[in-house]
Amino acid sequence: MIFTQLRTFHAVATERGFTAASRVLNIGQPTLTSQVRALEQMFDVELFHRRGRRIELTEAGTALFAITRRIMDLEGQARDTMSAFGGFHRGTLHVGAVGPYHATEMLSAFSERYPGVHLAVTVGNSQEMVDQLLDYSADVAVLAHVEDDDRIFAMPYSRHKVVVFVNTAHRFAKRKNIRVEELQGERMVMRESGSATRLAFEDMLNKHDIEIDPVMEIGSREAVWLAVARGIGIGFVSEIEFIPHPDLRTVEISDADVYTTAHVNCLMERRSSQLIDAFFDVAKLTKRL
Repeated sequence: MIFTQLRTFHAVATERGFTAASRVLNIGQPTLTSQVRALEQMFDVELFHRRGRRIELTEAGTALFAITRRIMDLEGQARDTMSAFGGFHRGTLHVGAVGPYHATEMLSAFSERYPGVHLAVTVGNSQEMVDQLLDYSADVAVLAHVEDDDRIFAMPYSRHKVVVFVNTAHRFAKRKNIRVEELQGERMVMRESGSATRLAFEDMLNKHDIEIDPVMEIGSREAVWLAVARGIGIGFVSEIEFIPHPDLRTVEISDADVYTTAHVNCLMERRSSQLIDAFFDVAKLTKRL
């Protein structure tokens, strides 16, 4: 009985409400409420602060939620193992990616090999994807850098040059390349601080003692492209991620090697999961190094 109550608690905590959890579990809301209340009474604790329709985890609820994430993950691994012996006929693999460009080929190959497995893909910056690995909401993640964390296993997948791109009216637009020193004082449109491309670019600037003018910080590639297209400043992007546009031109940096890399990652403790292992096997076949 306690496992059922824990599953109910986990659904309510994940969905941030009893109504949403009721829809996910396909169980009546009064039943969910009574199961959570029974769990609280069993251990004489309060798991949620109830403020009208809103709920918030208490300190005890937060601690329990960290544990139920692992319990539900183990349950998923058990299903994956049984599915593996049955030929991967079903199951869900949660994949995080820093962008569709890094992950599309391996996702396509995996889906072709295991058509019965549902791929749930979330896109965000590198830090967001690491957080999802650590809280078990992502099974694997395709990141643009290697995380210095003993809890995370990383397999190199691909390597891509970082280029700057400018509006067609910019003085760099008719050139194939520039030197690093020419970026001194340039107005730049920056990605958010969790971006691996930004980290690589800033590392290059620091090594060459170059100071730029960061006029804007934007949390999406598309918004950066629009800002650069309107002449607000210069942008930078992994070459694989640049989409040709009539108002934009890419320019290489001739005297500096600036790269981002893509790695396929999972938690070290989950590397032997049948479904995750299958994804790594497919990624090995499509990697470009």
